[in-house]
Amino acid sequence: MAADLGATADTRAASVPAPRPGPVDGPTSSEQSVLAAPAAVAEASDRGARIVAVAIALAWHVAIGLPAVLATRAQFSAPTVVLGGWVLVAVAGAVAGIRLLRGTPLPPWPLAGVLVAVDAAVFAAVGERHLFTAANWVWGTLGWFFVLAMWGRRVGGLVALLTTHAMIALVAVLAYAPSAADLARYTMYVYGTFTLPVAVFAGSAVIVGLARDRAAAAAAMHTIAAERAAAEQGRQERRDRLALVGAAAGRVLGELATGEADPADPEVQSRCVLAAARLRRLIAESDDVPDPLLHELRAAVDLAERNGLPIDLVAIGNPPPLPVEIRRRLADPLTSLLADARGWARLTVVFGPDEVVVSLVTPDREGPDATGPPTEHQDGPVQHLYERDGDIRWAQTRWSG
Repeated sequence: MAADLGATADTRAASVPAPRPGPVDGPTSSEQSVLAAPAAVAEASDRGARIVAVAIALAWHVAIGLPAVLATRAQFSAPTVVLGGWVLVAVAGAVAGIRLLRGTPLPPWPLAGVLVAVDAAVFAAVGERHLFTAANWVWGTLGWFFVLAMWGRRVGGLVALLTTHAMIALVAVLAYAPSAADLARYTMYVYGTFTLPVAVFAGSAVIVGLARDRAAAAAAMHTIAAERAAAEQGRQERRDRLALVGAAAGRVLGELATGEADPADPEVQSRCVLAAARLRRLIAESDDVPDPLLHELRAAVDLAERNGLPIDLVAIGNPPPLPVEIRRRLADPLTSLLADARGWARLTVVFGPDEVVVSLVTPDREGPDATGPPTEHQDGPVQHLYERDGDIRWAQTRWSG
């Protein structure tokens, strides 16, 4: 008995690796925050850019395009086409903008097809006199609606639409036998209406990407700092616990060494078994195994078997991830009772998705006079039950997630 206790005490210092801060099955709350924070920041940045794009498109269409159209509507070759096109684009843009702000954009290419058709119709309907005036609202407005249609997709789609817009405009300009000044004016218009939407579109994508990356880096740094603090706290708690358990074992060994305690005394043997069981469980709790609680209970069962106690260990279900503190509260009371058991013992562990129940049944050494009502108390999130009927003692610890 004393040899087992001494061997356990001698090996404890060399057998205590750094504790794991928590369960490793599935993403931890820290890992989830690392994943969620960049997504939230990117969504906020993208939403801000969407608001800007929708505001530019609709404001330009209403504040600049509409007054010019209304002022010169009688001078168009086909006023109904120009006004009807303006209304159609306004309605399509409003619907697209609302859905975009809600995060459910319209299908891009059908919307783009409508915009291109309106583009060609308006260029044909404004006439030569207003080809380069504000009354030809498609020059400055349509590119921003292309941005709304292509939002969230590759910039190549927007470039293709703006190129189509430039080709339609070129055909309209060439149809009126343009002068060199007209071609120069056309070049300036294409440059202005091409570069601004592309700059806003690409710039917003870059800003969203940078925001996501910086948020991910910041979240990772905070997670590392939190995990380091948790590991240090766990390591300190483990050292304190090891010192406490080691002191108890040291007292037993000291009494045995000085002759104050008799190895044949059942009470001394029980103290030795309990101290050794606690040391073994403390060492086992930091082992990297799939089922930590079951591993720690097996360490106590192994010690009981080495001391001649027939014991059955039954495990049912799949163990959920449990932090060290919960495992201690589940195992420690039954480990203490197991150290005092005589004759036989049966240890049962039942795992559920959000519940773990550990039960121990042993003969009642005090006989029929020991019967009494069941006792129950709460140790944090772990419930303790204890009952005896004169023949057996039954103890249970239960954790509910």
